[in-house]
Amino acid sequence: MPDTSPLLDLPFLQPAQAQKHVTHNEALRRLDLVVQLTVAAIGSEAPPGAPSEGEVHALGQAPVSVWTGQASRLAAWLDGAWHFFDPRPGWRAWDQDARKLRVWDGNAWIEPPVSTQNLDGVGIATSSDATNRFSVRSPATLFSHEGAGHQIKVNKATDGDTASLVFQSNWTGHAEVGLAGNTALSIKVSPDGNTWTEALRLDPITGAAGGAAVQVSAADVTPGRLMRADFGYGPGNILGLVSESGGLPTGAVIESGSNSDGDYVRFADGTQICSVRLGPVSCTMPQGSLFASDSALTWQFPVKFADGTVPAVSGTGGAAMRFLGADASTNVQVSCRILSAVSDVAAHAPTVIAIGRWF
Repeated sequence: MPDTSPLLDLPFLQPAQAQKHVTHNEALRRLDLVVQLTVAAIGSEAPPGAPSEGEVHALGQAPVSVWTGQASRLAAWLDGAWHFFDPRPGWRAWDQDARKLRVWDGNAWIEPPVSTQNLDGVGIATSSDATNRFSVRSPATLFSHEGAGHQIKVNKATDGDTASLVFQSNWTGHAEVGLAGNTALSIKVSPDGNTWTEALRLDPITGAAGGAAVQVSAADVTPGRLMRADFGYGPGNILGLVSESGGLPTGAVIESGSNSDGDYVRFADGTQICSVRLGPVSCTMPQGSLFASDSALTWQFPVKFADGTVPAVSGTGGAAMRFLGADASTNVQVSCRILSAVSDVAAHAPTVIAIGRWF
């Protein structure tokens, strides 16, 4: 039979042993040290000046003085002297200095391993519950990279569920960002946590924006709303094809063009201006007439004016004291002639302008 126990190295009482109480007390003293082991500090290198009876230190790698050569051992102050013994793997000790539980793994005193898989809940400076299984109370929460990028993922089971971030004030929700019941990214706001308004929604297919913060029609001029590209005007749609619906512009601001019948300009408000330089004609003074005149000219407008309207027509004969007179006008053409206070046979190219509406 061995003299000591295999784990704690406790001395055994031997047959016919004298003074058995010495051996027994030695075993009790060893048990008193290692059972519910408490150390004053871990990694101690120099012995304290006035240790207390039963004070234990877990020594570091380079202890000095009377601890020299006792690296990584336990040093206990008993009966006015230091006693040394080796910790066994799996021994637990309460570190009074750091106020932490430690475990000897055969090489160092480490914090006890803790499984972090499938926990019922985690509360950091607060309590978790069945709904908020991970809870944090802190001035800030940091999610950092590990040498490259970093993503925070919020996953939901089906399209009809919600995956979002809710922002609260005194536990009342006032803003929500995420996928709320569909796959479109939305931003919702609330004054009281009960009534919610979808301020902005981004379509997952087109990326187009909608919601209460965006114009709902070309006539919507609600203060604070975002202007839609198809309802507002900018460098991309000031010039182009004008159009309207119910009297409201739906196209560009200005449209211009030309063809063999002249030039035209249309404006979004419905104004239309057509102009042309007609072929050369000459003026002859009939006897007894106040004006010299030629035969009537007909101008086909490059674009028609609105049905039921007659544009105002004016022009010039192209020389001093001459002007153009309109004989008859419709929304598609005008008949006109040059009138002059002088008679000549020179050819003149009259310029004609018609102003009206295209709707």
